[in-house]
Amino acid sequence: MGIGGSFSAVGKLAKLALLRRIGSAPAAAAYAAREKQLLDAINTLGIGPMGLGGQTTALAVHIEHAPCHIACLPVAIAMSCHSTRRMTETV
Repeated sequence: MGIGGSFSAVGKLAKLALLRRIGSAPAAAAYAAREKQLLDAINTLGIGPMGLGGQTTALAVHIEHAPCHIACLPVAIAMSCHSTRRMTETV
């Protein structure tokens, strides 16, 4: 999730958040707490993988932020499934 900055920059922030390693924490403690709160809320919905139900809907929620004027607070969300975040090497 990208929050703040300009409308044209918020998408880039969301992509940067998407590429962060699962389990890594942001520099700001307030955003780390918000990430945990959102992840817990998402996983209590019972949606599960592919909407088939289950306890784990999301593996992580990452937030990247930038300063902006309070009158304009752009937000962008970039989603990815687990299969696009895996890499294997065959020798």
